[in-house]
Amino acid sequence: MRKKIYPHETLTHEIIAAAFEVSNSLGCGFLEKVYENALVVELKRRNLSSAQQVPVRVLYQQETVGQYVADMVVENAVLVEVKATLENHSLFIAQTLNYLRATNLPVGLLVNFGRPKLEYRRLVLTDLPE
Repeated sequence: MRKKIYPHETLTHEIIAAAFEVSNSLGCGFLEKVYENALVVELKRRNLSSAQQVPVRVLYQQETVGQYVADMVVENAVLVEVKATLENHSLFIAQTLNYLRATNLPVGLLVNFGRPKLEYRRLVLTDLPE
């Protein structure tokens, strides 16, 4: 069986490593924004650019029908959605996939700092919610 190749695989590995560093340093129990801000600091330490609170337009029939805000985009290539919750909800997967569709980015990371051990999920547009 061949290993699945992900878009921006090296970059996503680096983002996941940065998230583990943040999780190991801060532990669980803070609000999402604390982890998001700490992740930006850690990514900067690793010479990776990131943009926070990225506007995402929702289109229907080529018309804007809404706007959401994604937590961050790293290197203009990988969408990162940060959570700090005990819930493990398929809604978060659907949300991240919708952001990918709206931004046309090929890969996203759903990162949850809300449990004692960091949880993450790498998503590509071909993934379906469970």
